[in-house]
Amino acid sequence: MIATFTALLFAHALADFVLQTKWMVDRKREPQIILLHGVIVLLTAQAALGQVAAWQIIALAAAHLIIDAIKTYGLPRGLWPFLGDQAAHIATIMAVTLYAPDLWAGGIWANYTWLPAIFAMVAGLIITTRAGGFAIGFLMAPWSTAELPQGLPNGGALIGTLERALIFLLVMVGQPAGIGFLIAAKSVLRFDTTSNNQGAGEYVIIGTLASFGWALTTSYATLLLLRHLPPLGILPLTP
Repeated sequence: MIATFTALLFAHALADFVLQTKWMVDRKREPQIILLHGVIVLLTAQAALGQVAAWQIIALAAAHLIIDAIKTYGLPRGLWPFLGDQAAHIATIMAVTLYAPDLWAGGIWANYTWLPAIFAMVAGLIITTRAGGFAIGFLMAPWSTAELPQGLPNGGALIGTLERALIFLLVMVGQPAGIGFLIAAKSVLRFDTTSNNQGAGEYVIIGTLASFGWALTTSYATLLLLRHLPPLGILPLTP
């Protein structure tokens, strides 16, 4: 059962945060674009499970499409609609897993017992970095028009992605103490900005704490999932 859930989670992370481009997001109100996203969701789930014909996969893709339509046409863009949308997707994945726990066992990848662990790590990395970027962006949006020092275009977003990726890596290799050095390094590099401009300082602190909190939560959730899967033998899975 856990392998089925992991494969579907990997497919969801891939479809929503890697294969769904900015061009698609910006045009998602167009029916053909949201339908295209639904097809991508279906294909990634079929590929991850290694089977095509199971009606449960088709039902999952249809449910994903309905959830996205509700968010796209009925809700404003923002943090809580984003989190609610993702929670609904995870709930449907869990429902399909509980209803059809042997979907993984019936697929062509079933003999590759190490593959779900790979799926879990890739999904965890995507959710930590890419999904975290959207969540933090929505959180900070109310202050994005404030008068803040200008840096490189998208520089802050890239820094956030890199720091979440580093946190994920440190947690995966069992060296969470290294995160303290990451915090210290960022504090030193941002010292002038935060000390000379109170608004910018508060903006940096809120964004940093939210980014680190998201990364730690998703990284340890990934470790928890890995503990219930056949091990790869290369990671110290001790949360």
